Amino acid sequence: MQPLDVTFRIRHSDRMEHHYSPPQDPPVILHEDHEILVVNKPSGLLSVPGKGPHKADCMIARLAKLYPNVLLVHRLDCDTSGVMVFALTRHAQRHLGLQFENRQTKKAYLAQLWGHLEPKKGRVDLPLIVDWPNRPRQHVNHETGKPAQTDWRVLRHDDATTRVRLYPLTGRSHQLRVHTQSLGHPIMGDPLYAPPEAQNVARLMLHAETLKLRHPDGGIHMTFSAQCPF
Repeated sequence: MQPLDVTFRIRHSDRMEHHYSPPQDPPVILHEDHEILVVNKPSGLLSVPGKGPHKADCMIARLAKLYPNVLLVHRLDCDTSGVMVFALTRHAQRHLGLQFENRQTKKAYLAQLWGHLEPKKGRVDLPLIVDWPNRPRQHVNHETGKPAQTDWRVLRHDDATTRVRLYPLTGRSHQLRVHTQSLGHPIMGDPLYAPPEAQNVARLMLHAETLKLRHPDGGIHMTFSAQCPF
């Protein structure tokens, strides 16, 4: 695996059709040491620069002003909030990158879904690939899609929505958004996959709550959490 760099290759998932007006709050640092930096990314802020100078503002660009040696490890969609880890050395970037590639990290997300999801828990196992005529949308494709699995557990039912915790076992683009849609219960506020009746909220109701990984220096297991803002 080639390490990701701050040269920022733009991903289709970060291309937004709506006006980009990110929140201006300073970065929330959850943890920092000599190898890694963990932050709570707000909803509405790109992880890396988008296409065009008006989308240059992003999480890693803001961090680079404080930590000039910061390096990218993974991404969150612009409208997703929550825990992100960055490397502060090349060694840490390689170590963390391999953990993500080999599915050794453990991630949990909180989401508010449209409708009442039953049963209480389950797994979605549907292969995903970009829907090229409609990119950045992804879709299920059993012939050319890449394997993707998501475990889910219902936390509670509200009047017309369901609070769930999602556990992605793989890390495909838009995986949680497409997998919940496949259950008939898309994430509230999702501009790509939710119907109009599920759009009456201020943001995409998806938050990266916890991230478990091994520290690059010594391999100790660490868990980082960010409180859900919705």
